[in-house]
Amino acid sequence: MTTNNLREKAERLRALHAGPRILVLCNAWDAASARVVEEAGFPAVATSSAGIAYSLGYPDGQRIPRQEMAAAVARITRAVAVPVTADMEAGYGRTPEAAAETARAAIAAGAVGMNFEDATDERDFIEIELQCGRIRAAREAGAKAGVPLVLNARTDVYLAKKGDPEKWFGEAVRRVNAYRAAGADCLFVPGVYDGELIGRLVREIDGPLNILAGPTTPPIPELERLGVRRVSLGSGPMRAAMTLVRKIVAELNGTGTYTSFTRETISYAEANRLFDSPKASP
Repeated sequence: MTTNNLREKAERLRALHAGPRILVLCNAWDAASARVVEEAGFPAVATSSAGIAYSLGYPDGQRIPRQEMAAAVARITRAVAVPVTADMEAGYGRTPEAAAETARAAIAAGAVGMNFEDATDERDFIEIELQCGRIRAAREAGAKAGVPLVLNARTDVYLAKKGDPEKWFGEAVRRVNAYRAAGADCLFVPGVYDGELIGRLVREIDGPLNILAGPTTPPIPELERLGVRRVSLGSGPMRAAMTLVRKIVAELNGTGTYTSFTRETISYAEANRLFDSPKASP
């Protein structure tokens, strides 16, 4: 994939954050799931770091090596024509140099966007000033590569649930607004599901807000009405697929029947067609 192609895809992905509709991302974890998402008509594909880690035998939390994560992302980008944004966890190192190296790895894998967290797997938050330096380093790495990488800066304040709950809102807003000033394109606050709270975040955050969908999250039209610009599903689709496999083996061990994997299932011919067809022009 040429630098020009990647640059065009990056600008296309960035424009999707500006409307007119909310950007909905159904996260993929391999080439097959990415092709299913693309075929459904979604304008971009996001990867799930947890989903990729599970599929390769690792727990979530930056336990999968950067090179294995990048290789998995590359298999996804080769399978689809739409822009791909890669979840590269917390950048595989605390330094700006590590963030830049991770950005280069994402671009080399064919991704034009990158999720970037501010906490380690132990929920040890990186200082705001250092995180801003890491964001600037990732942005500069993209510029030097000729690809305006779309950075989705994530704060885990509501996931970590550390300290006084009354201070979570202010801390989350303070962090992501600093990240926006440092060059982030979109601000990701996972762990927030209440519509009123989401609306407050939209009003206080100085940039496009990304929400992680869960069982109690308002529907897409309501999130759009609240002003959310991007919603993603994280590892949910991959864990749902694991749940289906659990149902299949439970049925085989129980009744010995086959309903779980034969009802409303993609046919062998259709699955082949997803990969036999040449990719559309980018």
